[in-house]
Amino acid sequence: MNRQSRFVISVMSFGYAFLYVPLVLVVVYSFNDSRIATVWGGFSTRWYGELLQNDQILDAALLSLMIAVTSATAATILGTMGGLVLARFGRFKGRSLFAGMISSPMVMPEVITGLSLLLLFVSLQQLTGWPDQRGFSTIAIAHTTFSMAYVAVIVQSRLIAMDESLEEAAMDLGGRPLRVVFDITLPLIAPAMIAGWLLSFTLSLDDLVIASFVSGPGSTTLPMVIFSKVKLGVSPDINALATIIIVTVSIGVAIAWMVGRRVARPLN
Repeated sequence: MNRQSRFVISVMSFGYAFLYVPLVLVVVYSFNDSRIATVWGGFSTRWYGELLQNDQILDAALLSLMIAVTSATAATILGTMGGLVLARFGRFKGRSLFAGMISSPMVMPEVITGLSLLLLFVSLQQLTGWPDQRGFSTIAIAHTTFSMAYVAVIVQSRLIAMDESLEEAAMDLGGRPLRVVFDITLPLIAPAMIAGWLLSFTLSLDDLVIASFVSGPGSTTLPMVIFSKVKLGVSPDINALATIIIVTVSIGVAIAWMVGRRVARPLN
């Protein structure tokens, strides 16, 4: 092994360790018997039992999951439509403005996004009476707003790299444009849509700043609960919760990878 190969392996090992060692430590300390999260007191699963009895965390986790699934699904649908327009409709009047409006949530500071959405919901409440209170619907709309930008970019990149000859051949054989989209285009970009959904789900589940602006009483998300607990000191049940999330997300990513690989596999 030459010096260059050793250097590459060393850098790669350091990068993976930097990313995953903290996650491993969280999993290990979730089985800590001590009440102090950073002091090892022996192996125990007591904090998983404590977690299952903590209604505040369970309610917040359920709310966050429902919001994440809803916003990720809506963002995938809207973002895919936006990506199709940008990649397949060519040059049209207002295209630059449309592309800028889609991508702007990715570069906009979360504080500004949260504040602007808060002002929007307050104005709508004064004008129309909706929403009567901020909660699930307002948070889901807010998360969809910035998540769809990532989906649109992923889908657009996939469409640009995709061979258009299959779509053209389908239309030459008499396929209508809408039928071609559902039968040819969407199956080919399914891996990109799955990736966009997973990214949107993660962004929604992880969001703290925007949710803090658009949430109301009785609609506290999981990141908000964890943040409030961190200010007073991390308790071991938070490590148990983090471990469950890590395992769940890992399983979801593995399933999505296998499905995407099967969809992307060329037909024999």
